[in-house]
Amino acid sequence: MQLDSRLQAVADFVAPGSRVADIGTDHAYLPVYLVEAGKADFVVAGDKNTGPCEAAFRTVREHGMGDQISVRQGDGLAILKEGEVDTVCIAGMGGSLMCEILGAYPEHLKKIGMLVLQPMNDVPELRKWIYRHYWHIEDENLALSDGRIYEIIMAKRGRRKRPSPLMLSIGPVLWEKKTDLLRHHIEALLFQTRRIAAGMEKSDRAKKSKKYQETIESIKALEERLRW
Repeated sequence: MQLDSRLQAVADFVAPGSRVADIGTDHAYLPVYLVEAGKADFVVAGDKNTGPCEAAFRTVREHGMGDQISVRQGDGLAILKEGEVDTVCIAGMGGSLMCEILGAYPEHLKKIGMLVLQPMNDVPELRKWIYRHYWHIEDENLALSDGRIYEIIMAKRGRRKRPSPLMLSIGPVLWEKKTDLLRHHIEALLFQTRRIAAGMEKSDRAKKSKKYQETIESIKALEERLRW
């Protein structure tokens, strides 16, 4: 199974010998790769919708992995049995939706030791959720696929001091590692923040708001982080 760079970055964070739940599995490409690569002994491939589950069933059947990959239709973590997995992967969803999924069934998270998350948006909100619920970011990476930069977060249990709002935006470990894509990542954040400011500048009332001042301060802080 060949993965694109986005899913490959997710797979790279899974520890060898893990028992994994892939929530929102779609075609089950990630579960098949994890088993083939020896990363996972067992994978629950879950999706809420019928179409993706049918596609996942076909992929698993074609690769003869019915004994190692269990395809299940259901809502988020509700498809899991207590203690059957130690790692949860969620990729390709919005960060806010990931927060909802992780928070909806806290009892299903009790035996989970690792989260590997690839949010499409609202990433600061997701990072904030991680620290607020007694997890912390152990590692992060960036992946470039089809001209877009994706953030991949690996979180483990354990309370740590929550990073500053700026680092929740950039990524605390991404800033420490300073990978080749970090500058492009910060430039993309700057573009988004400047666009927000430009929209607010069309209104005198918005320009006088606290939100506008915070946006301008964020632009300055991001610009400073481009110099290292």
